[in-house]
Amino acid sequence: MSDTTQEQSGDVVDTLPADLQPALSETIYKFPDNSRRRIPATTYLAIGVAIGASRLVGVSVVNGGVLLVGLLLALFGVYGFVAGFRMHTNEKDALIAAQSAVGFPIGHASAQQVWRGVLSRPTWRVLVYSIEEPPHQRALVLVDAISGEVVEHLVEDNPESSVHDA
Repeated sequence: MSDTTQEQSGDVVDTLPADLQPALSETIYKFPDNSRRRIPATTYLAIGVAIGASRLVGVSVVNGGVLLVGLLLALFGVYGFVAGFRMHTNEKDALIAAQSAVGFPIGHASAQQVWRGVLSRPTWRVLVYSIEEPPHQRALVLVDAISGEVVEHLVEDNPESSVHDA
């Protein structure tokens, strides 16, 4: 199926293929859990331990460089386990937490998963607009994806709204 269609007038109009249109989807999309990081972490740790064990038993292929790579892989594997937090808050819960933090009724909203800090703690970045048309206010809310607590939020008048110009 083409991602463009041609109307009767001859104009080319862009359209999404059927498999990318959310309204036509029969399944509910579930955002992947951050704890999936532990899968490759297990592989890195296993390879690192195998290289270290090979060096201990005297395998001649494992020289100092290979041993260093094994150590780095093992360390990165441990980091993957520590940073592989299980998320207990989904995007809908984050929108509800954002609603309570901003103090105005929410119209349009968008949630995006981001990571913060050295341990890459999963966080929902929620952008919300007030319910008026055009919206009078907007806010950016960071919601911890593990605890569901609002980490911080910023509320401001919508500069794109001409209502506040008067």
